[in-house]
Amino acid sequence: MARPPGRYRYGSFTGGDDPLAPPFDVAAAVDQLGERVLNGSSVRDALREVLRRGTEDRQGLDELRRQISKRRRELRRSGQLSGALDTARAVLDQALAAERDALRQQDSDDAALAQLTLDALPDDVPGAMRALTDYQWQSPQARELYQSITSTLRDEVLQRQFAGMKQALQGGSPEGLERMQNMLADLNNLLAKHARREDVGSDFAEFMDKHGEFFPENPRNVDELVDALAKRQADTQRLMASLTPEQRAELSELIEQALADVDLASQMAQLSDNLTALRPGMMQPGGERVSGEQGLGYGDAVGVVSDLADLAELENQLAQDYPGATLDDVDVDALARQLSPAAASDVRRLQELERQLQRQGYLRRNGQELTLSPKALRRLGESALRHIFTDLGASGQGAHDDRRSGNAGEPTGAYLPWEVGSDRPIDAVRSVQNAVQRNASARGDDDSAGTGGAAVTSGTVTLEPDDLVAAETERRTTAAVALCVDLSFSMVLGDRWAPMKRTALALAHLIGTRFRSDALQIIGFDRTARVMSIDELATAEPDWVKGTNLQHALMLASRHLRRHPNAEPVVLVVTDGEPTAHLEPDGAAVFDYPPLPQTIRVTVAEADAVARLGATVNIFRLGDDPGLARFTDALARRVAGRVFAPEPTRLGEYVVSDYLRSRSGTRRAG
Repeated sequence: MARPPGRYRYGSFTGGDDPLAPPFDVAAAVDQLGERVLNGSSVRDALREVLRRGTEDRQGLDELRRQISKRRRELRRSGQLSGALDTARAVLDQALAAERDALRQQDSDDAALAQLTLDALPDDVPGAMRALTDYQWQSPQARELYQSITSTLRDEVLQRQFAGMKQALQGGSPEGLERMQNMLADLNNLLAKHARREDVGSDFAEFMDKHGEFFPENPRNVDELVDALAKRQADTQRLMASLTPEQRAELSELIEQALADVDLASQMAQLSDNLTALRPGMMQPGGERVSGEQGLGYGDAVGVVSDLADLAELENQLAQDYPGATLDDVDVDALARQLSPAAASDVRRLQELERQLQRQGYLRRNGQELTLSPKALRRLGESALRHIFTDLGASGQGAHDDRRSGNAGEPTGAYLPWEVGSDRPIDAVRSVQNAVQRNASARGDDDSAGTGGAAVTSGTVTLEPDDLVAAETERRTTAAVALCVDLSFSMVLGDRWAPMKRTALALAHLIGTRFRSDALQIIGFDRTARVMSIDELATAEPDWVKGTNLQHALMLASRHLRRHPNAEPVVLVVTDGEPTAHLEPDGAAVFDYPPLPQTIRVTVAEADAVARLGATVNIFRLGDDPGLARFTDALARRVAGRVFAPEPTRLGEYVVSDYLRSRSGTRRAG
C-alpha cells in the first residue's frame, strides 16, 4: 500500500546485521586471548575459547551449539519418517473398501472372482499395488484413490529433487509430464558431458534458457547445479537410511512403481548415477532416527532428515575442533535457515573479529599454526606493566612510572609526543617549530611561497596539543639483566604460571620502550635451562617436567653478563622450588628429590661466579616450601642478595620495582 508522504512507520529490529552495531573492540579481544595464553593455553585454543564465549553483545559458539542441539532434539521428535508408507496404506485401504462395497452390490461370477482377487492381495503396499496393475476397477472412487497413490508419491519425489517441479506437475497434465521428461533427458546429457570434462558453458546456458523454470535457485554454472541436485539426492538417501530395512524396501519399490508409471524410472536412475560420479563425497547416507506420533509425508520426511544433516554439519563447523578450522568454514546461510538471522549475524561478527585479529597484525597464521605477533606481545606487555604501576601507586610504594629512558638525561636526538601528566619536560623549541610548520601548511602554499615564510613569522602561531613534544634522553650507563624463571610443572599447580609470564612481559616491555640500551635475557629452567625469546615464553605451554636446575640457569646468566662487561649487572630469579637438578661435567642433567648435596654445591658455586661479576642475585620466592626458604635465605646472605616472598598476583610489582632500584644503583645488602 502506498504510504502518505511525510508519514513513517517504525518497528523493533527483527534480526540480522545491526547497522548501528558498535565497532569491534579488537584490543579487548587481544587482552582476552593473552590472558588465556599466559595461563598456558595455545594460541589456537585461546582463540577458540574467546569465540566460544562470544563478546558482550554477541552470542558465542557454545550458545549457538546449544541452540542447534535443541533444534535437533525437536526435529527427532517431529513425526514418523515412514508416514509416506502409512499414508499409501491408508489410501489403499480406502480404495479396497470402496471396491468391495461396489462388488457386494453385484451378483455375478465376475464380482465373486474380483472379490477373491482382493482377498488374495499381498500384505505389503508395493506388492498389493503391483498385483492391482491390471485390475478392472468397478468403483470409480476406488480407481481414483488407487491412482492417487502413485501420482502423489511421484509428484513428491520429483518436487524434492527439483525445486521447480510443482508448477510443471500441477494437475498431472500430459504436457507437464512431457516437459519434465524432456528436461531430464537434456539434464543427463549435460551432466554426462560435464563428467567427461567437456566444455559445457554454452550447453549450460542453453539448458537454463530452455528449462530454467525447474530451477528457481538460478544456478550460475553447471557446478552449482550439480551441487544443488546432489544435496537433494543425498537427503533422499539419508531418509532411506533412517528407515528400517523392511520400510526401506517397501518405499523404494513404491517409488520405483510411481516413476515407472510415466517412464521416468530409467531417467532418474541415470541422473542418480551421474550425480554419484560427479559428487561421490556427498553420497554417503547417514540417517538419524526420528520418532513422533504424526506420520510425515515423503516430502516432509526428506525435509526433516535434510535439516538434521544441516544441523549436524553446522554443529561440527561451530565446534572448530578439526585441523585448520576457522569461522569462515561456517555456512551462515544454513545457520540463518536453521536458527535465525540473528544467529547468522552473530557468527558473521565473530568471523569479522577473527579476520580483524589477523588483519590488524595481532595474530599470524603459518599454515595451520597460529601465533601471537610482536604487536600483540607489546600490547600484553604494556597492559601488564600498566597494571603493575597502578598497583605500585595504590600500595603506597611510590610512583615508578618513570618515562625517561635514562637517569642521566642525555638527549638521543629523537623526540616523543608529550602526554598530559608526563614528567618529561616539554622541548619548547621543537614544539614551537612544529606549530610554525603546521600553521604554514594551513595558510597554503601560495601564501608561504610568495613571502618566503614572512607571512608565517608576521602572523600568529597557535600551539595545539599535538605540537608538544619532549626530547628523548638515555642513561649513560646500561644494565645487563638476566631474568631466570622457573618452568617446572609445580608453577602450574600453584597458579604461578600466568603471573610469571605476565611479569616477564611487563619487564621486557619496560626495557624495550624506556630503557632500550639495556640488554635483557630471559632464561627458563626446569630440568635444564635455555635462553628464550619473549614470544617463546609467552606462548610456552606447561610440560610435565620434574626438576629445578637453578645451576644451569645461573650459568647462562653469567655468560650474558660477561658479554656486557660495562653494563650494570642485574640477576632476577623467580622460582617456587629448591634446586633438584644440576648438570654433570658431560652435560647430562641429573634430577633427584630431596636435593642431592652435589646439586646444592654446584648451584652455590654458580651463584658465587655471578657475584664475582658484581651482580646481586635477587630471588623472588613463590610458595611456602620450608626447604626453599632455607636455601634462598642462605644463598642471599652468601652473595649479598635479597629474597622476596610476594603473592603470585604481586610478583610483577616486586620484580619491576627491584629492577628499577637495581638499575639506579640503590642496592641494599640483604
